[in-house]
Amino acid sequence: MCGIVGYIGKRQAYPVLVKGLHRLEYRGYDSAGVALISESGSLNVYKSQGKVSDLEDTAQNRDLTGCIGIAHTRWATHGEPGFLNAHPHLSQSGRLAIVHNGIIENYAALREMLLDHGYTFRSETDTEVVVQLIEYLQEKDGLPFVDSVQRALQMVEGSYAVAVLDIRRPDTIVAARKGSPLVVGAGDDEFFLGSDASPIVGYTDRVIYLDDEDMVVLRQGTDITLMSIRGERKTPQIRRVTMDVSQLEKGGYDHFMLKEICEQPQSLRSCLQSVRQTLTGPDAEHVFSLLEQADRVIITACGTSWHAGLVAKYAIERMARVPVEVDYASEFRYRQPVINPGDVVIAVSQSGETADTLAAIGMARKQGAKVLSVCNVIGSSIPRSSDVVVYTMAGPEIGVASTKAFTAQAATLTMLAIVWGHRRGTVSGQDYDSLMSEMDTLPELVGRVLDRKDDVRAMAQTLSFAPSCLYIGRGCNYPVALEGALKLKEISYIHAEGYPAAEMKHGPIALISQDMPVVTVATESAIYDKLVSNVQEIRARQGRVMAVVTEGDTEVARMADRCVAVPQVTECLSPILNIVPLQLLSYYVACLKGCDVDQPRNLAKSVTVE
Repeated sequence: MCGIVGYIGKRQAYPVLVKGLHRLEYRGYDSAGVALISESGSLNVYKSQGKVSDLEDTAQNRDLTGCIGIAHTRWATHGEPGFLNAHPHLSQSGRLAIVHNGIIENYAALREMLLDHGYTFRSETDTEVVVQLIEYLQEKDGLPFVDSVQRALQMVEGSYAVAVLDIRRPDTIVAARKGSPLVVGAGDDEFFLGSDASPIVGYTDRVIYLDDEDMVVLRQGTDITLMSIRGERKTPQIRRVTMDVSQLEKGGYDHFMLKEICEQPQSLRSCLQSVRQTLTGPDAEHVFSLLEQADRVIITACGTSWHAGLVAKYAIERMARVPVEVDYASEFRYRQPVINPGDVVIAVSQSGETADTLAAIGMARKQGAKVLSVCNVIGSSIPRSSDVVVYTMAGPEIGVASTKAFTAQAATLTMLAIVWGHRRGTVSGQDYDSLMSEMDTLPELVGRVLDRKDDVRAMAQTLSFAPSCLYIGRGCNYPVALEGALKLKEISYIHAEGYPAAEMKHGPIALISQDMPVVTVATESAIYDKLVSNVQEIRARQGRVMAVVTEGDTEVARMADRCVAVPQVTECLSPILNIVPLQLLSYYVACLKGCDVDQPRNLAKSVTVE
């Protein structure tokens, strides 16, 4: 989850590195640091606890010269946040510097071995073991820089993306990855490194996505040398990125999260156009030749993507009449699931780098299942490990709390269910045309929901004082309740739980009081009357009800303390609209509480470690 940036070329490296760190700060903001080989030949390392802005304060009036450097923004795994555990880490002699994303699983054994050979450690991190190991191999076996990194990476177990400097090779950066993403940007006589493409955008559109166990040697004035960590030479595959710099900026909004919530009409329009082309255009047979052999679908994902997977379960079972299971990837990969050759695994991930999801699909493929991935980031690891990919094309998402990714995933999976059902004959031609036409209206309808911000702000005033909150929904809007509760927890730090509304009487109703608001997703559905009864049960116990209702609703709106109305749509499409006011609700509550919306405590984007 940490962010890595690197540069070697003709520019001064420090401004490039710091700008890159700001773009990657959503991946970690416990501490930040930079290592530069200066014009005088010294290796200068500056780091600080806190955000990238704190690093900039620390580095003021220091020697920031040099055209080669590496930098890092940290999300803590081994060792608490602090100056000593911040990256870059130095070797014992101070000749080598390293930045690292991932977890070295055998670091304790390697540390003991190095201690026995007289090495000392300044930090509590697993990362420092790697840089000390590289130096040990240089001194013990006389290995040159590249070979020593290569040998060290063969000895470590776990996941990593690393970039290493050696003061004795001031014209070289060595970088490698296994289980954590790393991207190389190729400019004119200059190279860039990033945990994703965002630090590279604006400098070059030519990138190389490293595969697992790839190692790259970047030298000033020469081509890239790409090899495996065992030394086999490889030919770099250069791809073009189309990301716009404006997508990485707030664009006048106070927070990236609000910008991304408000971008959803645009992101949905882009998503629906792309997904329709994939599912009904020339590539459709490639997608459905895989799906149509499915005896069962297993959806695996984490966090918000898991909630989108639950929306898909309702849609696929209803439309395509194929049984669907939805599993947390972190549980699926370890619980020895029964996987058959006739199963299709659908992996859902915004970043395409989620470590548990990547491991889960690897395990499923080994047991004979086919994998279809639904992902937002082109060229990321999960699509490259899948048999088929459907890209959501929602654009970059910087806010840690995912918003537009969820609506894009839900829309993609719902359209997949509709088209698949039509191909199977379980959705009639008339219903297919009606549903696909209605999907095209979703961007406009989401825009209408966003016009109700004042209603949501009024609702937020009530929730901002609550110590805890319940979210309830039924059918395909139960996942919306789960996602709404997750958003509130993530950025306002208010405890919130999502429940199927009918389950209230099986326990949670004991919590109902005036101090426990209940947010109810109560839009029109086949079981609307049942949900009305659930709301009545809450009101009978003096519960306070905040409701999302369909325009023109009278029953729930009459009972609710506050409500926000959304346009009427077919029930299976309603999650895509109903989540939007809940995203806004969490945002406004967090703002009222003075929370850091885009960088909530203890969280980071792109969970690339277990």
